[in-house]
Amino acid sequence: MRVHGCAMPTVFEQEGFRFFFYSNDHTPIHVHVSYAGGEAVFVVEEGVELRESSGLKVRDLDRAQKLAKEHRVLIVSKWHEFFD
Repeated sequence: MRVHGCAMPTVFEQEGFRFFFYSNDHTPIHVHVSYAGGEAVFVVEEGVELRESSGLKVRDLDRAQKLAKEHRVLIVSKWHEFFD
């Protein structure tokens, strides 16, 4: 998928949540997640912290954060694979 000329590599998809990077992303290491028309960003360098969200219900945001925690090692690994 591309948005405004930027590739959006998918890290993983689960339960309708799509975790991805933008090809022009920057540190700190973070992941974008989209679900049901909403989006959130989690910083995943030392744990998983919500940076911002828009259009996600609280329960969906909580589930996205739990999924990001479960897959944190994968997210960080894919970040280094893509950006290093």
